[in-house]
Amino acid sequence: MRPVAITDTTLRDAHQSLWATRMQIADMLPILPAMDAVGYWSLEVWGGATFDAALRFLDENPWERLRTIKHHCPKTPLQMLLRGQNLVGYHHYSDDICRRFVHASKRNGIDVFRVFDALNDIRNLEVSASAIKECGGHFEGAISYTVSPVHTLDSYLEYAHRLKDLGSDTICIKDMAGMLTPFRTEKMVRALKEEIGLPVHVHCHYIGGMAPMNYLKAIEAGADIVDTAAVALAFGNSQPPVEMIVAALKESPYDTGLDLDELFRIAHYWEAVRESKHLKRGITTMLQMEVFSHQVPGGMMSNLISQLDVQKAGDRMPDVLAEIAKVRAEVGYPPLVTPMSQIVGTQAVLNVLTGKRWSVVPNEMKDYIRGFYGKAPGPMDLEIVAKVLGNEQPLAEDVRPGSLVTTTYDEVEAEIGDLAHSEEDVLMYALFPNEARTYLSKHQKGAEAAVFLMSEEINAVREDESVDVNQIRELIKMVETSDVSEVSVEENGSKIVVRKGGVSVQTPAHPSAPVSASAVSVEDTSGRPASWREIKAQMVGTFYRSSSPGSEAFVKVGDTFEEGATLCILEAMKLMNEIDAPEAGVIREVVAEDASAVDYGAVLFYYEPVG
Repeated sequence: MRPVAITDTTLRDAHQSLWATRMQIADMLPILPAMDAVGYWSLEVWGGATFDAALRFLDENPWERLRTIKHHCPKTPLQMLLRGQNLVGYHHYSDDICRRFVHASKRNGIDVFRVFDALNDIRNLEVSASAIKECGGHFEGAISYTVSPVHTLDSYLEYAHRLKDLGSDTICIKDMAGMLTPFRTEKMVRALKEEIGLPVHVHCHYIGGMAPMNYLKAIEAGADIVDTAAVALAFGNSQPPVEMIVAALKESPYDTGLDLDELFRIAHYWEAVRESKHLKRGITTMLQMEVFSHQVPGGMMSNLISQLDVQKAGDRMPDVLAEIAKVRAEVGYPPLVTPMSQIVGTQAVLNVLTGKRWSVVPNEMKDYIRGFYGKAPGPMDLEIVAKVLGNEQPLAEDVRPGSLVTTTYDEVEAEIGDLAHSEEDVLMYALFPNEARTYLSKHQKGAEAAVFLMSEEINAVREDESVDVNQIRELIKMVETSDVSEVSVEENGSKIVVRKGGVSVQTPAHPSAPVSASAVSVEDTSGRPASWREIKAQMVGTFYRSSSPGSEAFVKVGDTFEEGATLCILEAMKLMNEIDAPEAGVIREVVAEDASAVDYGAVLFYYEPVG
């Protein structure tokens, strides 16, 4: 008998794939002891997008979340997804930060580290692999699987040998886009078992429906572990259901030994959570079934649909999918996994919506072409490289990209200052400065501190003397700290309406200005000189006036700038896109508020050309 081991992804990849990473710790707590008792090889509970999503959307500390899960799951090893030198972010971090993050993750409860690089560039795993071995963690080296002219069985085996040389305890085939087919799976697993000799862990997304067949062929070929999720969070963009796989292997040499009745009891709990929150069930649509043609992973597809819908361009999806294939080929066939899926996807959307291919290039795509993310799997189109980089030369292949990032832990600790009370706080800030500063500020002093910050933003932007800023502050405080849902007052011809989640200020000079609660502004609707020109958002995203919290704005009113100067950053699809000046000019007005959401086509600045 060779029983197959099971990793459960319900608490990480499953809800990231189906519920937009919105599962809260409160959703998990009642069922954690039962999941711990099942007998899984591991529980994947952390990493990927769950770290920043906890900060961005759930108002949860990701470190505290991990410690809580560990407390309630003492028996089962906890697993995380680590993006190599990117850790749980979307760009490289320094070696110093990487080492500290790995050690802190182990200290807080992680046992198994699944480590991958989007480009399968082994250099991007060296530091994290070394740190995992230092702290006694289980290092699972992952192969990012994709299909292209340059991705072959031999290339995957060569990469697996390098993972073994780095100290991998297990090898994972990471089929993030659902591109594996049963007989490819069998061939790849058999070759890995024979040539590499390490336990093989297979991770497939259901998407086009191949995953259960892939698992069966993988197990017959010698795979040791497969990934599944509770049925309420399975299928579609997620993994196959554990109940299906356990039932399929019953009375076979590969019987998992897991209690199917107990698994269904756990499944009923998650089904109740899903229904209570009106969350979608995993399904496979025609568009998802076509993954074998367009090769777009489920998470990336969700982002694309959202971006195009907001921009009222949903009908352009076929054009975007065709453009993704073109862009991917032009830049050396990178696997479509984070962050490359966002980089390639954003470029394709921009190419389609602007109608001018490669006329707008996000900084992340420029950095990829420069070689800052790692070595492209295949050759790039030299015309595209020249168009994007001009006379600049890409990074030499003998330079490890991560070595170029020199920010130290001490520097980050000094920058965040008294807001941080632990190494974990500092690391949180190092990875996601805007989100971490907001979270730490709010939770250091409580709700009143958050209200104070909001009122300070009002002070910074409010110039109309007919509005009493102190009054706005008190109204915000009343709404945020009570059961009152809305309050309004009128004074001196002005009307202020405060609701949970928003503020409107109406004055004689400013008839109406609905804004978000995190950044209050008043739109000036008076006439502007005809010589003023607009800088508009080229995508839906979050507007940032500076590169990091506490640093000076790229530009402010009265500043002169040259053509090509960076005016601001728009964060979209997890990427920080630099918005450059189309010509030289002078900033006359900053319309958007720092850290606020902006729609496609929204005016960010007014400027006056010079020269």
